[in-house]
Amino acid sequence: MSLWRHADFVRLWSANTVSQLGSRAGAIAVPLVAVTALAATPLEMGLLNAAGTVGALLFGLPAGAWVDRMRRRRVLLTADVTRALLLLSIPLGYAAGVLTVWQLLAVALLVSIGTIFFDVAHLAYVPALVERERLIEANAKLQASYSVAVVTGPSLGGLIAGLAGAAATVSVTAVTFLTSAGLLRRIRTPDPAPAAASGQGTLADIGEGLRYLLRDPALRAIGLCTGSVNLFMSMVAALLVLFLTRELGLSPVMTGLVAAASGAGGVLAAVTVKRWTRAFGPTRTIVLSLLLTEPLGVLMALSSRGWGVVLFVCGWFACGYGGTLYNVVQVSYRQSACPDHLLGRVQAANRFLAFAMAPAGGLLGGALGTWLGVRPTILIGVLGAVASTLWLILSPLRRASGTPSAA
Repeated sequence: MSLWRHADFVRLWSANTVSQLGSRAGAIAVPLVAVTALAATPLEMGLLNAAGTVGALLFGLPAGAWVDRMRRRRVLLTADVTRALLLLSIPLGYAAGVLTVWQLLAVALLVSIGTIFFDVAHLAYVPALVERERLIEANAKLQASYSVAVVTGPSLGGLIAGLAGAAATVSVTAVTFLTSAGLLRRIRTPDPAPAAASGQGTLADIGEGLRYLLRDPALRAIGLCTGSVNLFMSMVAALLVLFLTRELGLSPVMTGLVAAASGAGGVLAAVTVKRWTRAFGPTRTIVLSLLLTEPLGVLMALSSRGWGVVLFVCGWFACGYGGTLYNVVQVSYRQSACPDHLLGRVQAANRFLAFAMAPAGGLLGGALGTWLGVRPTILIGVLGAVASTLWLILSPLRRASGTPSAA
C-alpha cells in the first residue's frame, strides 16, 4: 500500500508541510525585521542566528530523555502551540512600537527550545506510524515537503514582507504552527505509551543514548560530520540575508526567491533519493551526497551583482541538493539502527552533536563578518563544510552498502 493511502501518515505529512512552510517564511521574516525595522549590525545578526539554534545546546540531550518518557504526539502538539504564541509577540510588539532586538533574541531562543522538542519527538514518532522497511520512503516524503517549503517559504515570506512588512510574515508563521497542531490532533493511531522509566535518573538515561551513539563507528561519524557542517554553514546562514541585500543589492522579494534555491535542490534530491540508494546503497549514499555537492558551494562566494547572482543560486542549489539527500538517508539509517525505547535519546544525542555547534557558527560568522567582511566569511564557511566530509570518508560507511536493523 502506498504511504499516500496511509491516512495517519498523510496527516503527519500535512502537518509537517504546513508547519515547515510557515517556518521557512518566518526564517527570512525575522532577520528582515532585524535588518529593515531595527537596522541590526552584523554582530546582532550573528547573535540572532545563534539564539535561533541554541536550543539544541541547552536542551538537546535532556529533550531525548524526556521525550522517551512522554507520549510523542502530545509533545508535538505542545511545541506547536507554544511556538505560535511566542511568535505572535513579535507583530504585537512591532504594532505597539516597542519591538527591540532583545525581544527578537528572546523569542528566537524560546522558539528554538520548542523546536528541539518538536524535532526529537517527530523523528522518534515516525517509526510508530510506518514500518521500518519503509522509513526511507517516509522520510523522503517528509523531506520533500520540507524542501518545497524551503523553495516557496522564503519567496512567500519575501513577498508578504514586501507588501505588508516583515512583521506580518511572522504572524503567518504563527498561524501555520496552529494549523499543524490541528492536523496532528486528527491522527487516529494510538499515541504509543512511553517506555517504563529506568529509575536511574535523567543523566543516566542521557548517558545511555550517548553511549549507543558514540560506540557505533558509523553513527558517530554521521553525528560528527553533521556537527562540523552545521558549524560552518551556520556562518553562512548568519550572513545570508545581509549578503543578499547589501552585497548583491537584492530587494526583499528577490532575497526570498534566491534563498529558495537550496529548497529547489532539496525537492530534486527527495525525488531522486531512491535512485541513489539503488545505485550505491544507503550507506555509500550518505558519503557521496556531501562529497559531490559541497564543493560547489564555493560559487556563492564568487557571486556578484547583476547576472553574477546566478553563481550564488547554483552554489546554494547544490548545497540544498546534497544536504537533503544526506538528511533523508542518514535519518533513516539511524531510525533503523536504534531500538524504539532508545530512539528519542539517540536522536537527541545525534542532534546535540550535530546542532550544538550551530550557535557557535552563528557567533563566529558574525564576528568574522565584522572583522574580515561578509564575502570572505562565506568562503571560509563553505570550505569548512567541504573539509567536514572527511568524517564520513574515514568511517566504515564508505565500505558498507546495506541498512542496519535495530539491535
